Parts: sequence; structure tokens; C-alpha cells
Amino acid sequence: MKRRILLDTGPLVALLNRRDRYHAWARDRFAEIEPPLATCEAVVVEACHLLGGERGRSGVVLEVFARGAVEIDFLLREEIVAIRELRTRYANVPMDLADACLVRMAELASGSQVLTLDSDFAIYRMHGRRVIPTISP
Repeated sequence: MKRRILLDTGPLVALLNRRDRYHAWARDRFAEIEPPLATCEAVVVEACHLLGGERGRSGVVLEVFARGAVEIDFLLREEIVAIRELRTRYANVPMDLADACLVRMAELASGSQVLTLDSDFAIYRMHGRRVIPTISP
């Protein structure tokens, strides 16, 4: 996996929901970042769920992918052992599946940054000890 901006759920939801308190921040970050961003299927599922009640906004999530602005280039089945280990290591946080996938993606793509609103990324570590670079408010 090449060096990328890795997209978490929060900024995607904020971008697509004008009432979100981070909407302007997310809009500005997306304008600055050259697409495509990378993410995992767990982020797509979370975003669709969170936006489901927003007048069909969950369909707009899929449109973001259809337009090529964000790509899914992570296969959970290939990384399941590492994901399980991460979720066990951070069980006290707790780490959800999307976060575990993004941490693993950061481990696989040296120099990547995670675009996130989630302060837990200040706790998570790549390879057990390295800080994960983030773009966050």
C-alpha cells in the first residue's frame, strides 16, 4: 500500500452532514487533500449507519466511492490476525473494527496520515510503539 491519507468515519460523516459541528473543518480538509483517500469497509458501514436517518445521506456515502474520491484498498480477511491482536491490545480503549483497520492500514503504508476526529488515535500505536500521524482539529 502506498503512502496515503487514511479516512476515518468522523470526517466523512461531518463532510456529508452540514449540521455536524465539524462540517466546515471537514469540507476544508477535503478541499486541501488530493484524492483519492483510502479507507476500509468498516468505515463505510459506520458512515452509512450514522447518516442513515439523514434523509438518505447514506446513499451519498456510496457516491463518494463511486466518484473515486475515496478508495477501499484494505482486505480484512488478509489482515484478520493483526486486527484481532490490535483489538486485544486496545480492549480497554475500546478499539472498534474501523479503528483497528485504520491502524493496520497505517502500519502497512509508511508515512500515511489518518484523517480523523477520534482522539483515540493519540493512544493507538503502529507496530506497538510508533505514533500514528493524524490530521485532526
